[in-house]
Amino acid sequence: MAEYDVVVVGGGVAGLSAALMLGRSRRRVVVVDAGEPRNAPASHLHGFLSRDGMDPAELLSTGRREVASYGGELLSGRAVGIDRLEGERFAVRLAEGGRLDTRAVVVATGLRDELPEIPGLRQRWGQDVHFCPYCHGYEVRDSALGVIGGEDRAFSLRQAQLIRQWSDDMVFFPHRIELEAHERELLAARGVRIVDGEVTRIVSDETGVRGVELAEGPMVRRTALFVGPRFVPSDEILTALGCEVNDEGWVATDRTGRTSIDGVWAPGNVVDPTAQLINAAAAGSAAAIALNNQYLVPADVEKALNGHTDPLPAN
Repeated sequence: MAEYDVVVVGGGVAGLSAALMLGRSRRRVVVVDAGEPRNAPASHLHGFLSRDGMDPAELLSTGRREVASYGGELLSGRAVGIDRLEGERFAVRLAEGGRLDTRAVVVATGLRDELPEIPGLRQRWGQDVHFCPYCHGYEVRDSALGVIGGEDRAFSLRQAQLIRQWSDDMVFFPHRIELEAHERELLAARGVRIVDGEVTRIVSDETGVRGVELAEGPMVRRTALFVGPRFVPSDEILTALGCEVNDEGWVATDRTGRTSIDGVWAPGNVVDPTAQLINAAAAGSAAAIALNNQYLVPADVEKALNGHTDPLPAN
C-alpha cells in the first residue's frame, strides 16, 4: 500500500488550503472530503478579500482544482478513525472500507450548528436566518431585523446589541431568557425593542421570512433574523485518537494547529468556532507550513542521517 506524506481529512477551505500548501511543498497529499460544507445553505460568502459575494460552492471547486494542479489527490468519502502505527505513522480508516497510510494527518472537519428547536428556523438557515452579521449583516441593512435568544444567554445579549448596528428597526426576542432590569435598560438605550414571550414558529413563504410567531400575541413582522447556534466541533476522530482538549471542551492546539499528538494538526472551525472562511483558509496554510517545517523535514533529515555513509578517506 502506497503511503502519503499527509492525509487531510475535510475538504473545506481549511483542508484545501492545507493541501494546496503541502502540494506546493512537493508532498504527497490526499484530501478526504465527505462533501458536507458548513456553509452549504448560503448562496454567497462575504468578508473574504477578492472573493466577496462568491458562491461558496464555487470557492471550493476552485480550491479543488488548485490542489489537483500541484499533484494533490481528492477522495470523496468519510474518515471514521485514525490509528497510530509503528514508526510514527498513521492509518486513516474510511467509512467505505480500506485505509490510507500516512506520515501525518491534518483534520479540518469543521463544526456543526445546532439551532434552537423552533419550527421554521432551520428551513431558512443561511438564507435569511443568520448567525454572523459580519458575513451577512450588510446584505440586510436597514431592514426589519430580529434576534432570537438561544441557549447561550451572554452571547444572545451581545448579539442583540451588535445587530442593532445594521438597522434602526431591531427587535430582540428573548424567547426563554428572563431578562433583568439592567439588561432591559441597556437594550432600550441602544434602541433595541424587546418582545417577550416564547417563540413558537418562524413564518415564511417563497420570498423569505415574514415574521416571528409567539405563544401569545400577534405575529411580529421581520424580514431577516439572527440567532446564536450551539457550536459542536466535528472532532470525534481527534478525541478518539487521544488529543487533549482545553477547558472549553475543544481540542487543544498551538497557534499553528498542532495538537498534543505529534504528526496531527487541526486547523479551522474544528478547534476554533470564531474562524470565518478567510481565517480558516489562513489556519490551513499555517498548519501545512508548520507540519512541513517542524515535523516532516526534521524526520527526513534524521532518516537521511541514519542512512548516510561517510566516504572512505583518501590514501
